[in-house]
Amino acid sequence: MSDFAENAWAATRNLRALFPPTPLQRNVHLSERFGADIWLKREDLSPVRSYKLRGAFNAMRKVLAANPEAAEFVCASAGNHAQGVAFVCAHFGVKGRIYMPVTTPEQKIMKTKTFGGAAVEIVLTGDFFDQTLAAAKADCEARGAHFLSPFDDPDVIEGQASVAVEMIEEMGRAPDRLILPVGGGGLSAGMISFLDAIGAETKVTLVEPAGGASLTAALKTGAPQTIPITDTFVDGAAVARIGDRTFEVLRRVAPVDVKIAPENRICVTIQEMLNIEGIVLEPAGALSVDVLDEMRDEIAGQTVVCVTSGGNFDFERLPEVKERAQNWQGLKKYFILRLPQRPGALRDFLDLLGPGDNIARFEYLKKNSRNFGSVLIGIETDDPANFDAMIARVTARGFGFRDITTDEVLADFLI
Repeated sequence: MSDFAENAWAATRNLRALFPPTPLQRNVHLSERFGADIWLKREDLSPVRSYKLRGAFNAMRKVLAANPEAAEFVCASAGNHAQGVAFVCAHFGVKGRIYMPVTTPEQKIMKTKTFGGAAVEIVLTGDFFDQTLAAAKADCEARGAHFLSPFDDPDVIEGQASVAVEMIEEMGRAPDRLILPVGGGGLSAGMISFLDAIGAETKVTLVEPAGGASLTAALKTGAPQTIPITDTFVDGAAVARIGDRTFEVLRRVAPVDVKIAPENRICVTIQEMLNIEGIVLEPAGALSVDVLDEMRDEIAGQTVVCVTSGGNFDFERLPEVKERAQNWQGLKKYFILRLPQRPGALRDFLDLLGPGDNIARFEYLKKNSRNFGSVLIGIETDDPANFDAMIARVTARGFGFRDITTDEVLADFLI
């Protein structure tokens, strides 16, 4: 057995001092729906509701083994890495300084404080993560503390490989296919390295969000690239640059085995997993399940493991999830209506709506003249085909009617 496999086994054994293996659960609903034997590796059920504490624990354990006097660790994170580091600092009884952007939601700050207790100090600095990261690294140099990378560190990668070790132990064999999310690449590099080390013939599919597909960009050029993040919804995986160390493992992944998941479609998956299975997944945690439908033919008859990487979902985001899911399903649209300023004009418009149409928003924007007013109107329906019929009726009636649902500038400004 290779050194990496041995180290991954050792990391897994040491993790048992922190928490038991996360469950590997066969999902009947998904198995029947997609004609495959589908299992979920429930990293959303770890003590911090994500896999991130695995890498943090392994890296900190190794630092302390080499230097028992190491007393302070620093990280920069606004999410799961911060919570994992806080939990592990409390476990080892060492001091942690966790840098978070000033814009971090209070809920995430409080959860990090809860996991770390008196062992951690939270420093809020920077409006953007790059500023926060720079401050954290400068503090490390000044204090001589140890910086804990969220993914681009060999000990972190080794720790994340423990997910694969547990999967093999719980299943008793390697699955036909493994589907997992990729952001910075720590989890995917760790699991792929372990499967390669033990000679498993598992086919691996990686999934990244459309708004931050840094692995896809790196594979196209052969080296990590810094890309613009066009959508921050999948905050746990929308990473501007894949890690240098992680890409050394992932560079051999075929581009066809990297799937891109649209953010609005992910919202449909989040809703379905919550409403049908009662499973709470954060956007990054839903990535592996989200691509099952487009992979239906590829996975038919296979044993498939999907890693649900995290469940730190803020329920205040549910309205946004619903809105984006309806947009993807074609069940909600926004329009600018030019409404004549005369008695009965609104009733004339309402009479053109079908039985499945419902007004979800109605707002006068301004009067352009004495004769017409502009109205922002949001309409929900129970069948996407209803919109074509409604728009035809409205147009035939002579109302000015403009669909702004996909107009990014107007939608961002008005909606």
